Amino acid sequence: MNTPVMAAASAPVIGPPLWLLAEVTYRCPLHCVFCYNPLDFAATGKGQELSTEDWLRVLREARALGAVQCGFSGGEPLERDDLEELVAEAHRLGYYTNLLTSGVGLSDARAAALKAAGLDHVQLSFQDSTRELNDFLSHTKTFSLKQQVGERIKAHGWPMVMNVVLHRLNIDHIDRIIAMAEALGAEYLELANSQYYSWAHLNRDQLLPTSDQIRRAEAVTDAWRQKLEGRMRLFFVAPDYHEGRPKKCMNGWGNVFLTVTPDGTALPCHTAKMLPGLSFPNVREHGIAHIWRDSEGFNRYRGTGWMKEPCVSCPDKEKDLGGCRCQAFLLANDPEAADPVCPKSPHHAQVMQAVQAADAGRGIERPLVFRDPKNSRSLMGAPD
Repeated sequence: MNTPVMAAASAPVIGPPLWLLAEVTYRCPLHCVFCYNPLDFAATGKGQELSTEDWLRVLREARALGAVQCGFSGGEPLERDDLEELVAEAHRLGYYTNLLTSGVGLSDARAAALKAAGLDHVQLSFQDSTRELNDFLSHTKTFSLKQQVGERIKAHGWPMVMNVVLHRLNIDHIDRIIAMAEALGAEYLELANSQYYSWAHLNRDQLLPTSDQIRRAEAVTDAWRQKLEGRMRLFFVAPDYHEGRPKKCMNGWGNVFLTVTPDGTALPCHTAKMLPGLSFPNVREHGIAHIWRDSEGFNRYRGTGWMKEPCVSCPDKEKDLGGCRCQAFLLANDPEAADPVCPKSPHHAQVMQAVQAADAGRGIERPLVFRDPKNSRSLMGAPD
């Protein structure tokens, strides 16, 4: 009598992709040093972007599979002339729609058109509370424009949601950043410390905060929470390097989150395309249902079956699912390794060394590399 194979019983249950992130373009007027877009983004120019019809099909197929929230991102999504059409279709299909924007291009006429199309939510990014540092970090003169866009968002009846990526160069301004958000009437402020992938990883030595900076910033945020008494929600995200424990990446690989990049590549997280030896499907060639349920890219790190030690015997493996695969690749050169931010990882010393270097001020004299097409082509080894 043959013994039944038990592997199928432990296979992860595949639910729907609740959150669709539509990265409609990598074109962007800003050149932020912490951008999560891939280093080789310049290879995906306007001519390689999905067409309007492609995006409309993606929206319909993902909604049919169970997606309920759609974020329009980039790059700068307002660079797409068909954004209003895409938002209108997403609204018709029943998505809750978000626009993640730098504010550049959100004129009053465009805001009115997006409101009429049914856009539910706008998240506006700032780089800092001061004109000088905001404009330096983005390599653009956009601070005044962002303030005008903040007022415009309120005027059109959207919730005022702000995002500021924190790092060594601006985290000491957190008191003024929160005060600025209050003055603009923000209902929600995300103070998300940079996570070190893509351009932020390239600039990590200059951007990683010190341990003291993190402690002070958390204390200032807590004081503001008491002062605001619920008038504005503050969400502070510490960098993985300082927390000392891995996070469940995107709530689990292929669990609830689906990204479609400008050229149609489908990914389980923003940065997964960097992982070697892994094939990710394209929506030009496959339907969303096949991509989500059957593709190698979305199944490789689902659940816990792929794990090796120390993850496989860890009592917390269901809580963190091994942490971030991209971080494991960047720091351990092995996407199947335990996330090196975990103290149990044999590669944890790399994280501790980076934090100690930040605390000692080492490495910050190196010049920042700004996210722009010229630098992207240079990093690819392509001519300017």
